[in-house]
Amino acid sequence: MVLHKKKLIAAALWLVILAGCSQSPSIQRETAPSIQAEAVQAESLQDAAESERLGTQWGDDVDSEIITVDLSRTSDNPLQEMQISYADKNYQGRAVNSMSLLAGKVEFSIHTDNGKLPLYRDAGNYYLKGMAGQAYRLVYHNNSANTYEIVASVDGLNVLNGSAASRYDDGYVLRPNDDLVIEGFRKSQSAVASFIFSKPDNAYAANTSSGSIENTGVIGTVIYELYDPSKPKPKQAKAYPADKGYAKPPQ
Repeated sequence: MVLHKKKLIAAALWLVILAGCSQSPSIQRETAPSIQAEAVQAESLQDAAESERLGTQWGDDVDSEIITVDLSRTSDNPLQEMQISYADKNYQGRAVNSMSLLAGKVEFSIHTDNGKLPLYRDAGNYYLKGMAGQAYRLVYHNNSANTYEIVASVDGLNVLNGSAASRYDDGYVLRPNDDLVIEGFRKSQSAVASFIFSKPDNAYAANTSSGSIENTGVIGTVIYELYDPSKPKPKQAKAYPADKGYAKPPQ
């Protein structure tokens, strides 16, 4: 498992990897459905035209150091899955600043160098308007005392190793009451290639054997809970608190 130190708006942020295991006055935070990743999008006004489609290209080199840590999942089943479709399109729906995941325990948003990008919620699906050439990053904030693993994908690729994404892949660790900022596809233990919106033909997924241009325009997140050995074990009620072992010898 890996620990990564980053800075975002002058605040020191810690990023960890599990190894082995526009603006509108009406913008509000909304709660995402618990499972969206397998939803089949019906044709609607939200579908992007071919000229509006976007992907994410292999962008600028950004410093991003990581170290390995040893944590494991509490279950093989994820707590939640979600996905966001993006394009250079004026989406309809409720504009929100961020998505509230795990009933508010985790907050997800997408940032550029100029601030947050609004997300649009419509019929339980989420959409993002981007522009070719615009750099962005995925930001997760943990409001709880729990430790989570974030398995993120962009255009159907695992952001850690560039392979075809699976919900069972390794992911980044989100510490209690901390932030996780993912700026790009990891290219080494010390750097990532920043996420930059592009035309599908220029997307990383369209130019690597692990990807497909058909999967461009989607960002995915799967969340697992992790055992954290540094976290104190919860105290359990005792039916016989006086029983601590065998009888003591005479004194």
